[in-house]
Amino acid sequence: MDKTTVLGAYPDQNGVNFSIFSANADRIELVLLDESCSIERTIDVNGRTGDVWHVYVPGIQAGQRYAYRVHGRWAPNEGHRFNGAKLLLDPYARSISRMPEWDESLFGYDRNHAPHVLNPVDSASCAPIGMVTGPATLESSNPRLDIPWTDTVIYETHIKGLSNLNLEIAPSLRGTYLGAASEPILTHLKHLGITTIELLPVYAAVQDERLVRNGLSQYWGYNPLSYFAPDPRFSAGGPATAIDEFRAMVDAMHDHGFEVILDVVYNHTGEGDHTGPTLSWRGIDSASYYIEKPGQPSLLFDITGCGNTLRAEHVYVRRLIMDSLRYWVEVMGVDGFRFDLASTLLREHNKFNPQSGWLHMMQQDPVLSKVKLIAEPWDLGYSGYQLGAYPPPWREWNDKYRDVVRRYWSGERGISGGFATRIAGSSDLFASGHRRPSSSINYVTSHDGFTLQDLVSYERKQNQANLENGRDGTPANYSQNCGEEGNSTNPAVLAQRDRLKRSLLTTLFVSQGVPMILGGDEFGRSQQGNNNPYCQDNRISWYDWNLIHSNGEHLEFVRELIAFRKAHPSLRRNRFLTGETQKNGLPDAIWWHPDGRVMESNDWIYTPAFGMWLAAPDMLMICFNPVDEIVPFILSSEYEWSWGLGWGESAVVADKNAKGGVANVAPQSVLILRAQSSALDRDVA
Repeated sequence: MDKTTVLGAYPDQNGVNFSIFSANADRIELVLLDESCSIERTIDVNGRTGDVWHVYVPGIQAGQRYAYRVHGRWAPNEGHRFNGAKLLLDPYARSISRMPEWDESLFGYDRNHAPHVLNPVDSASCAPIGMVTGPATLESSNPRLDIPWTDTVIYETHIKGLSNLNLEIAPSLRGTYLGAASEPILTHLKHLGITTIELLPVYAAVQDERLVRNGLSQYWGYNPLSYFAPDPRFSAGGPATAIDEFRAMVDAMHDHGFEVILDVVYNHTGEGDHTGPTLSWRGIDSASYYIEKPGQPSLLFDITGCGNTLRAEHVYVRRLIMDSLRYWVEVMGVDGFRFDLASTLLREHNKFNPQSGWLHMMQQDPVLSKVKLIAEPWDLGYSGYQLGAYPPPWREWNDKYRDVVRRYWSGERGISGGFATRIAGSSDLFASGHRRPSSSINYVTSHDGFTLQDLVSYERKQNQANLENGRDGTPANYSQNCGEEGNSTNPAVLAQRDRLKRSLLTTLFVSQGVPMILGGDEFGRSQQGNNNPYCQDNRISWYDWNLIHSNGEHLEFVRELIAFRKAHPSLRRNRFLTGETQKNGLPDAIWWHPDGRVMESNDWIYTPAFGMWLAAPDMLMICFNPVDEIVPFILSSEYEWSWGLGWGESAVVADKNAKGGVANVAPQSVLILRAQSSALDRDVA
């Protein structure tokens, strides 16, 4: 190891080497603290190689608490916010011994005066403190699962919410990494058919001052304090065991056949805008870590909605991101990442660059190019929406899929063509660049928005508990309440809601692309109409496992639906549908009118109900009926097929052993029919 260039705290048998980046600091001090986080001694970091400051301290080992003081110019109008009175967390700290505790001393400026007036009060009593960890080695011998994208079924969940109310788990483990890896949880997910668990942010996060003052919480965790340290909130044994517990969770998930994907936030930090606290990056070298507002260096450029934007084009910020990602793969054992506001990372000189240096680094990296990479392909800046612009091996969250599927099943007319495009894999977005249908991560619900139950129970968001006067959360939900807002005991309302939930989920799992289900949707979890519960660390967000018993039929429906998808290659194609003739003499797909003919141009505008006939490699007819009355579908009589019920709520097929027949598709339902014919050539990819 080259002690003059490596970043972070690395112990050997005689001591620990500390190193930190700062291009603009004048002097840096290393502060060592005891187990109670009281200062033991301060050491000048007197070695400097380029912009890396380093010092070797003999006689200390793993478990040592530490932080930095970074001295330099206090010149906010020039983008510099050095303040030697502030204790600062090492950006490379692998473990956090103490999270920040809100106090005026955390702020680099005097909040009683103005942002340009320095605050000289020492923050040592409440600042975040890092802890030296042992050698970074991965002890697990489990090989990477490497589940093909075509076979992947993603389950998006929050660590705490997943297990906190599960009474089958020991109370001490509920809401923790070990709780998420407990037998009841993993057995449930295995029975459901999930292949890949996507975890909301697990990096240590800042608890926003406003939320704490109002008795709320940064529950989701999209407010990074560290890019290496697992959040101690989810550790049953506290900060000292967070790394071991996280790795044990990953090992247990791998043992059960699950991949683990992390939702990661490299677009901003939890230090907020120019009025935020000085916890780490701001005090170490604000001008290097953050993008400044053009022409106003005292303000921060914000295309994330969170007050600041990381300068991802800076060589050392880019290195921080890459080192962090490799650490979570090589040491912590994860299988991939979902990048929050990924377009931010591709910006250079404040403009989106599809050929960015960071993207090229990811593509050629021998470790990161081999894991699952998912982009949330937008940010809030100019030209930030870039759905379809990411090259292989990237996959992308497809919000156009989400919106058109919701609109179709909410009864909007004239969008059948757009709906067909999305369920066929969104070739308009992903076919260029030799990409595959699996480039699209299809979802109807995610953490950001209504749950599935709320999507059919509320027409309006109910976010009063967030204490933002209803300003937060999107109003464009494309939801419906089936005649009664919120909870209902009306049998007709409940029946319609159940029918719509089944139709939405069936659409998801028969679509080309990679399906992602929101955790708890399989048993009807509700957030009481809150479509932005980022700050609700309570029963609004936690999973009510009692619903498994009351909604057992719905849970079984989802399980069988996932199994049905896995059993039929037609639903998991590796090539886009073209309508061209295949080896069996039939087109790979035919869009079918209920009148028993191929759809024509005008039909896409005026015909809401239609069928997707997948003719290869196995023969399925999937009939979609979004209207509130039965629609009879006349089946093809050109071929000698015996139609059998594959999936759906109800069907009457006339003379199943003869040519043709009629399938009656119930209101607001999906019906899947399967052809039985020995003449089919199934060797078609």
